[in-house]
Amino acid sequence: MKNEVSQTKYSKVIEYLKEEILMGRIKQGEQIPSENTLAEMLSMSRNTVRKALSVLVNEGYLYTEHGRGTFCRDRSKIRKSSRNIGVITTYISEYIFPRVIQGVDSILSEKGYSIILKNTDNDVLKEAAYLEEALEKDLEGLIIESTKSALFSNNIKYYDALDNHHIPYVFIHGCYQQLEGKPQIILDDIEGMYLIVKYLADIGHRNIAGIFKADDIQGVNRHKGYVKALSEYGIPYNPDYVVWFHTEDRLSKPYAAIKAMIDSGIKIDAVSCYNDQIAFKMYELFNEMGKRVPEDISITGFDDSYLSVNCPVKLTTVSHPKEKLGEIAAQVLLNMIKDCSYLNKPVKKIIKPELVVRDSCINR
Repeated sequence: MKNEVSQTKYSKVIEYLKEEILMGRIKQGEQIPSENTLAEMLSMSRNTVRKALSVLVNEGYLYTEHGRGTFCRDRSKIRKSSRNIGVITTYISEYIFPRVIQGVDSILSEKGYSIILKNTDNDVLKEAAYLEEALEKDLEGLIIESTKSALFSNNIKYYDALDNHHIPYVFIHGCYQQLEGKPQIILDDIEGMYLIVKYLADIGHRNIAGIFKADDIQGVNRHKGYVKALSEYGIPYNPDYVVWFHTEDRLSKPYAAIKAMIDSGIKIDAVSCYNDQIAFKMYELFNEMGKRVPEDISITGFDDSYLSVNCPVKLTTVSHPKEKLGEIAAQVLLNMIKDCSYLNKPVKKIIKPELVVRDSCINR
C-alpha cells in the first residue's frame, strides 16, 4: 500500500509539471523551481519530486545542467523533423470527410509527410483530449475541423498552447468565433444555401422549409443564405418553417419535425436540407408518408456527395470540392511550417460553391 501511495504522489508531480510545460506556462529553456521549492509547493517529499523529475528528463520534457538546475527542454527541433501531421475531424466515416482527407494526403505524402488521423464525433471533450495528445506528440502541424464550431469553446486554452509552442494549425469548414483570425479554409456556406433557395424560388416555390444544424458554424451560415434568398424574393421569413437540430438529435429531430409540420396541415412545397444525408433520408420519409418527390414536394441537399446521385430521385444540391479543400489546407499548412512568418498571417480562403440541378425539384 505504501508503494502505491508513493507511486500516486510522484505521478501527480509528473502530471502537474507536464501540464505546465504542454500548456506553455513553463516555457522552453526556462528553469523550473528547485526540488525544495516544488516539494513545499506541492506538499510532497523532496525524494518524490526528484523521482518525478527523473521521469520527465527521461521522457524528454526536462534536462539538467550540473550546478545550475533543471530546465524545460526545447522540443521544437525534434518536432520539426518528425514528418508527422495531425488531422482532427469531427467524423471520419461521414460521407464528405474521406475525400477531404484524400486531398490532404495527396499534398502531404508527396512531401514525405505522414498523417495521424483522429475524429472527435463532434464531442468537445474528445477534441480536448486529442489536442492535448497533439501537444504531447512531436507533430509539425495540425489540420483541424473544430468541434461544435458555432458554440463558445472551452478548449481555447489548447489552441493557445499550440501557439505558445509555435505549432501551426489550419481550420477547415469553419472555426470558433474566438479564433476567427486563425488560418482557415472554408466553403462559402452562405452563398451555397442562397443558390439553392434562390433556385427553388425561381421555379415557383414559396413555402420553403429549411433544416439547419445549430451547433456548427456551417449550419448557422447556411441559414443566413436561406434568409437572404427569401428576402430577395419577398417571401416572408417564417420561423415555423425552420428546423434547428443539434449533433445529439441529428438522427431523429429533422424528420420528426418535418413530419409533424405536414401532419398539422402546414403547407410545404419544398425542403432545403442542411446536407445530402438529411435530404436522402427526407426522401425516405416522404416515400413512407405517401408523398411523391418532386411531384408533391421538392427536396434539395448540400455537398454534392455520392448520396445525391444514389438517391432514387437524384438530388439537386450544391457542390463541395472536397479534395480541393483538403489540398488547399495542406498547402497552407506546409507554407506555415516552412516559413514562420505565415504563423501570424490571417489566411482565409473561401471556396465558392456551384448549384447542381438534378431531378428532386419541379416547377410549381
